[in-house]
Amino acid sequence: MAKRDYYEVLGVDKNAGPDDIKRAYRRLAIKYHPDKNPGDKDAEAKFKECAEAYEVLSDTDKRSRYDQFGHAGLQGSGMHDFSRMNVEDIFGALNLEDLFGDLFGFSGRGRRSARNAPHKGYDLETVVQLTLDDVAKGVEKSIEFTRQDICEECTGTGSAKGSGPSKCSTCGGSGQVAQSGLGGFFQMVSTCPVCKGSGAVITNPCKKCRGSGRVPKKRLVTVKIPAGVHEGQSVRVGGEGEPGFNGGPRGDLYCYVKVKEHPFLQRDGIDLIAVVPISFTQAALGGMIDVPSLTGTRELKIPAGSQPGDVFRIKGQGLPDIRTRRSGDELVQIIIEIPNKLNSQQEELLRKFAETEDKTVMPKSKGFFEKLKQYFNNK
Repeated sequence: MAKRDYYEVLGVDKNAGPDDIKRAYRRLAIKYHPDKNPGDKDAEAKFKECAEAYEVLSDTDKRSRYDQFGHAGLQGSGMHDFSRMNVEDIFGALNLEDLFGDLFGFSGRGRRSARNAPHKGYDLETVVQLTLDDVAKGVEKSIEFTRQDICEECTGTGSAKGSGPSKCSTCGGSGQVAQSGLGGFFQMVSTCPVCKGSGAVITNPCKKCRGSGRVPKKRLVTVKIPAGVHEGQSVRVGGEGEPGFNGGPRGDLYCYVKVKEHPFLQRDGIDLIAVVPISFTQAALGGMIDVPSLTGTRELKIPAGSQPGDVFRIKGQGLPDIRTRRSGDELVQIIIEIPNKLNSQQEELLRKFAETEDKTVMPKSKGFFEKLKQYFNNK
């Protein structure tokens, strides 16, 4: 299914500023948040769609590429694969805690313990363009993309060399703050707004990564695409996503397949279809014609008396099944071209031919006109 325009997804104008985009995303994220729509798969899909749109439109470089080239311009930009993320991961990937705070309560659900425990980095997605020839044989593709990587300057700590995080003075290092309510009868515990639940703050941030511990970095990988892959399928490259947290493993890179249109062949499962024009004399008399295939042109015998739309099968000239490796066939459908103009000799020959036509050799025409005559005689 084609992706919607990101401006349409967020309901903003193409000239919208960063604050307008933030407000629009916040409003829609609240509306479609899974906690507010339990069990609603449509709302969850819209929530993730909004997150994807916000990732692009809130990033100056990605937005510029999108404005100029559309969705195709984002290939290799290291987009997060939100379809595989849960809500908490989405907010973490987009660094949205400041934008939402504890509005949904996701930060307070053992967030600090989750921060301190090792967990896998975020998955990324990109698009790999293939031809039908690539699909038929399988291919290795070099893919360049950008991902967030560990800052070499601070080795991922976020602090400048020679310094480190300090205990958060607001929560005393616990990552949580308590507020009394209703005359002190009970307390409400929430994530510390200063340290965001980590229990520590960076007082002297690294200049290269500005305290995030990560910087964008280009990456070139070689991906092996199996023969028979289909449009929209993904090939997983393990460990090529973003770095893990607290010693956790890297995420993965998912390469989604997009197949370029072939000038002569169309795909139908593992079969290939070619539509080939022939003259009416070739159809009537039969003969050999050249037809396109993935291995070049091939000769195909057209029997005398062939009709428009007839289909001829060339065994084993289709695409391989990705599981069984069995090859499909090529189906050649003929269409009959009628000349727009005839010279005098051709016209004379055809008129002579018309005088010799025998309705018995054209049963379809004979049957049609007999039914037509009978229908109107009986009215």
